[in-house]
Amino acid sequence: MTGLRRRLRALPLRSRLALLVTTAVAVAVAAAAAACWFVTQQQLEHQLDKTLRASKVDQQYLLELYTYCKSDTSQEPRPFTGVTVQLIDAQGTVCIAPEAVSQKLPVSQEDLDVAKRQRAYTLHSETADNGVDMRVYTSPLDVRGPGPASGSLAVSIARPMSEVTAPLSTLAWVLVLVAGIGVVGAGAAGLWIARTGLRPVDDLAHAVERVAETEDLTIRIPAEGEDEIARLSRSFNSMTSSLAISRDRQSQLIADAGHELRTPLTSLRTNIELLSRSDDTGRAIPPDDRKALMTSVKAQMTELAALIGDLQELSRPDAAQPGPLQVVALHDIARNALQRARLRGPELTITDELAPWYVRAEPAALERAVVNVLDNAVKFSPARGSIQVTLHRGELTVRDHGPGIPTEELPHVFDRFWRSPSARQLPGSGLGLSIVARTVQQAGGEISLRPADEGRGTVASIRLPGAPQPPPSG
Repeated sequence: MTGLRRRLRALPLRSRLALLVTTAVAVAVAAAAAACWFVTQQQLEHQLDKTLRASKVDQQYLLELYTYCKSDTSQEPRPFTGVTVQLIDAQGTVCIAPEAVSQKLPVSQEDLDVAKRQRAYTLHSETADNGVDMRVYTSPLDVRGPGPASGSLAVSIARPMSEVTAPLSTLAWVLVLVAGIGVVGAGAAGLWIARTGLRPVDDLAHAVERVAETEDLTIRIPAEGEDEIARLSRSFNSMTSSLAISRDRQSQLIADAGHELRTPLTSLRTNIELLSRSDDTGRAIPPDDRKALMTSVKAQMTELAALIGDLQELSRPDAAQPGPLQVVALHDIARNALQRARLRGPELTITDELAPWYVRAEPAALERAVVNVLDNAVKFSPARGSIQVTLHRGELTVRDHGPGIPTEELPHVFDRFWRSPSARQLPGSGLGLSIVARTVQQAGGEISLRPADEGRGTVASIRLPGAPQPPPSG
C-alpha cells in the first residue's frame, strides 16, 4: 500500500486526477452493472418459477402416463412438449415418458414429502441425466382411473435453466461491453477535464517560473470567475503586487538612507580633514576653532548614530514585533517621556493631565514613540512657548504652539525621510514619525496630526486600545 501511494504521488497531478475519475467511474459502472445483473437474474428466476407454477398438464396425459408405467404395456402415451413431466410415487419411483428418459430428474427428499402429502409443493433446481440444469416444480397429484390407474402421486414439471442463463449471459456481455466503453470514455474525459481544469495552474506555474527567472514582479495572471483557481490567481497577483511594493520601498529606503547619510558624513570628513591637515603641516588650529571642530564632529557622530538606530528600527518587517508584548501603564510612560522633554526644552512650559490607562505593547518601543512625539513638539515650539499633554480614555494628545504643518503636507508627515521644507534646517532624519506610526499600529492603535483649532500649532493624537484598570494577574 505504501509503495502504491508513493508511485501515485510520483505521477503528475493531471494523471492522478484522470486516474481518480476513471477509477470512480469504473467502480460506479461495475456496481451498477452488478446490481442490474443480479436484479435481472432474480426477475428471470421469479418469472420462470411463476411460469412453472402456472403450467397446466392435461389430466388425460397424466393418466395415460401413469397407466403406461403401472401396466408395463408397450402402448406409449402421446407425446407432450414444452416441459419435462415425471410422476413420483411415495416410494420414490419415477414414471416418465419414453421420449423424455434422457431428461429424467433425480428425486429429492422435498419431492418425496410432496408425494407423501407432507408438503404442499416444492421449487428447486436439479441436473437431469443428460446434464442439463433444470428448474423443477413438484406438486401433489391424485390419479383416479380403472384398475391400477389410481393412486396418490406427485408430479414434477421442469423447464431448462437456459431460459434464465442464456439471457443473463447475453446481458453480462452487453454490460461488460458498455462498462468497458464507459470506463475508456471516462478516462479520456477525465484526462481532458484534468488538462482543462489545470490549465490556469499551468499558467500560474509558468508565471512563477518567469518571476523567478526575470525577477519581474509586474507579471499578472488573468483571474476570471469565482472558483478556487481564480482565487489562487488573484492571490498570486496580490502577492506579486505586495512584493513589488516592498521592493520599491526597500530601494527607496536605501536611496533615502544614502542621501541622509551623505550630509553628516561629508561634514564629518571635512572636519576630520581639517584636523588631520593641521597635524600634518604643524600649523596649530586656534583653540576656539579646534574646540568648535571637535564639537561639530561629536554632533555629527551623534546624528549618525541616531540615524543608524532609526534605520535598524525600520529595517524589521512590518509584521515583526520589536519584543514581547506586555501590559504597560501608558500614563507612566508618558510621565517618563515628559521628564526627558523638560530637560530638552527647559525654557518651555509643559503641562500635563494624565489619566490612568493600561495598554498591551512593547514598553521600550512605546516609550520611544511617545518621546519622538514630544521631541517634535519641543523642536518646533517657539522660545518660552508652551506644550499641553493630556491622556484621557486611551487618547494621548500633545499640543504645541509652533508654526504648524500646512494642510497639503499632512498626508506626508508619516513617510520615511520626509521633512517639511521649513524644517530641513533643523536637526533630524525624518524617520521619527515613521517609527511612531509603525509602533502605534503594531500595538493596534492609531496616530494622527492636525492643525490646532485655535491659534498656531499642531495637535498630535495617539489612540491605543486598553482599559483604565490593569487586567487581573494570573
